[in-house]
Amino acid sequence: MADLLSGGAVGAVLGEVLKAAIETIKKGREFKPTLETNIDTLNSLAPLVQEMKHYNQQLDRPIEEIDRLEREIQAGEELAKKCSKFGLWKIFSFPYYQGKLKSKDESLKRHLSVNVQAQIARNLMEVMANVAKILEILNKNIGQCNGYQIRGISGAPVEPQCMGMDEPLKKLKVELLKDGVSVNVLTGLAGSGKSTLAKKLCWDPQIKGKFGGNIFFVTVSKTPNLKTIVQTLFEYCGCRVPDFLSDEDATNQLGMLLRHIGKNPILLVLDDVWPKSETLIEKFKFQMSDYKILVTSRVAFRRFGTPCQLEPVGHDDAVSLFHHFAQLNGSSSYIPDNKLVHEIVKGCKGSPLALEVIGGSLCKQPFEVWQNMKERLQIQSILDSSDTNLLYQLQQSLDILEDRFSINQKECFMDLGLFPEDRRIPVSALIDMWAELYNLDEDGVNAMTVVLDLTTKNLINLIVTRKVGKDADLYYNNHFVVLHDLLRELAIHQSNQEQFEERKRLIIDLNGDNRPAWWKQPNVAARILSISTDENFTSDWCDMQPDEAEALVLNLSSSQYTLPEFTQKMSKLKALILTNYGFHRSEIKKIELLAALSNLKRIRLEKVSVPSLCILKNLRKLSLHMCNTSQAFESCSIQNIMPKLVELSIDYCNDLVKLPDGICISSLKKLSITNCHKLYALPETQEFAKLKNLEVLRLSSCSDLQEMPEYVGGLHTLRCLDISDCISLDKLPKDIGDLHNLEKLYLKGCSGLNELPYSVMNFKHLKHELYVICDEERASLWEHFPTIPNLKIEMPKVDISLSWLHGVRSRSYTLYSDLNSC
Repeated sequence: MADLLSGGAVGAVLGEVLKAAIETIKKGREFKPTLETNIDTLNSLAPLVQEMKHYNQQLDRPIEEIDRLEREIQAGEELAKKCSKFGLWKIFSFPYYQGKLKSKDESLKRHLSVNVQAQIARNLMEVMANVAKILEILNKNIGQCNGYQIRGISGAPVEPQCMGMDEPLKKLKVELLKDGVSVNVLTGLAGSGKSTLAKKLCWDPQIKGKFGGNIFFVTVSKTPNLKTIVQTLFEYCGCRVPDFLSDEDATNQLGMLLRHIGKNPILLVLDDVWPKSETLIEKFKFQMSDYKILVTSRVAFRRFGTPCQLEPVGHDDAVSLFHHFAQLNGSSSYIPDNKLVHEIVKGCKGSPLALEVIGGSLCKQPFEVWQNMKERLQIQSILDSSDTNLLYQLQQSLDILEDRFSINQKECFMDLGLFPEDRRIPVSALIDMWAELYNLDEDGVNAMTVVLDLTTKNLINLIVTRKVGKDADLYYNNHFVVLHDLLRELAIHQSNQEQFEERKRLIIDLNGDNRPAWWKQPNVAARILSISTDENFTSDWCDMQPDEAEALVLNLSSSQYTLPEFTQKMSKLKALILTNYGFHRSEIKKIELLAALSNLKRIRLEKVSVPSLCILKNLRKLSLHMCNTSQAFESCSIQNIMPKLVELSIDYCNDLVKLPDGICISSLKKLSITNCHKLYALPETQEFAKLKNLEVLRLSSCSDLQEMPEYVGGLHTLRCLDISDCISLDKLPKDIGDLHNLEKLYLKGCSGLNELPYSVMNFKHLKHELYVICDEERASLWEHFPTIPNLKIEMPKVDISLSWLHGVRSRSYTLYSDLNSC
């Protein structure tokens, strides 16, 4: 006991008591700050939790975690309220309650950082999943873009040559290279080179460097269709082209499309915008980070800012251009003196189009023609700013066109006005018309000669979208004519010189329910009738009496089209050219009206759903381009409905999977089935044997075609066989060597073909040369047959242009270009 009360033990006990007292006082001092921190946390959380609860109820979200957090806060508020009432008399209780406050604060924070954060992450993932579903729906609405990629310039043809445009080019480049959103207008007289300069900008390295694959070139034209233009942009982006309910729907979906691809800057060129189209331009304006619109027009559209005015070409540059187009070199039959050249150039008034056309018309002409041109240009005195002046200048080039094959080329040029503005004109359509109207040869050699003559004189441009080798075998489905809109106006102007009742060509434009003044007195004597209708046309035809018409050109844009009743009265009709320029194939009704036309020799249908063909006993040529053909030959034989058919051409008809047996008739001389990628089978051997007069069999670019009938060797009249780019073909017919009249065999791109049948040895007996046009791999297969003396292997470079694609309505005439470029 004494030891217990000794000083050492008492000191130790007192030390522990003192230590505990100090710890209590210390915790007591921390009580108030902890309480204050706890209250601050609760005050911050309470309104946030109420908002979260409100939004969860609005969005119909789960509220379990929010309720649990709310209970935690309520418990914390009760504890804080209780602790706030403690006085100094309860100082020894402070450590206990300070621990409870601290524990409650940590519990709240832990709940927020773990449970609530987990709920937020879960909700975020659910929201993202829902957003993904919404985006999927939106992507369907904007065309299901399949991974938009840098595609290069969309819609603009090849890069043109420019002279005398350096200043406006620099000025526009500065504006387009700025950041932000803007509309820039390039204006000038007709034929001043606006479209050429816009195309040149699209190919400029700095412009391409900024905008990459987001450069879009769209031609608007005189009668613009907003939905069609937007569909063109969807097509450029590799998207499924949607059907729009209205112009507003088209604008909304275009906005979504542009924002979808708008990670990089976007340049949209609206070419050839006509007066009073400001509201149309407005519909293409969207607020984006970097989006430029370049408008080319004959009017300034000053509401969009100060335009860039394209002035006439300076005299020195004009002389250089003229020398280029007139080919003033040593090969010319006549080299004019400089004074005469300068006088003619002055008469062109600095118009690039006039310099090109007049220069081309004088190329290799004698002195008298040059002198006559100078005098004609000096007579004109209309103001330079008038389009009439330019039309007059261009007309001088028409007046010196020569006769070809008993028809003046001027007549053929005027026929180009039968087709819509800013559209490519298939050479095959011109061949069909001119063969019947002007008695030109059926193969198209004469017509192609006229086209080349007009091209040389710079009145038109010729585009060849696919050319293999030097010889096209008189196959012109890949050839197209393009025409400047001012030259088209000239063609129409020339056609309208006669009185209405005496016109050889009657060109009719029907928009919606608008009808021409003569509609109630429809007696016409025209030899050629062209009717263009828009998508709103109601097929409300007058009782026209075109008794003299020999060619009918129908240009349509609607999803359904009914042939006019007066068609069956056109007893002299020889050629029908029907083309749908809309994005979706048109359903044609009342085609049976053609059955009564005994003189109808040629029909060309483009982008339509072909109904079951009627009886056309005298038809010699049928061309189907980009058509649905499932009903065309349904349950019928061409032998019965078209017994005199000589040529059948089916091109880009992707619904054609098997060639009907009824197609094989003895009268056929040319059978062309090209670019039908789903075609996998041809008629059976016994049916194929009926083609005893076949001279040309073309099956190129039918990528699913797996085999050919074995009876090909029995086609003894066959001169040309083209199976190029049939990549699924792995063998040739065993008897192919029995084609003793074969002159050309196209095997290019037949990547599945790794061997030749032994019968090719029979070609050694040919008395004429056999040209095999192929690639290097297929050429090596013929090395195993070195004893064929007249075998000629050609491995040409394939030249392919994609600017022709339907819907890509690139500007139809490129100024300052090479004579044979577009």
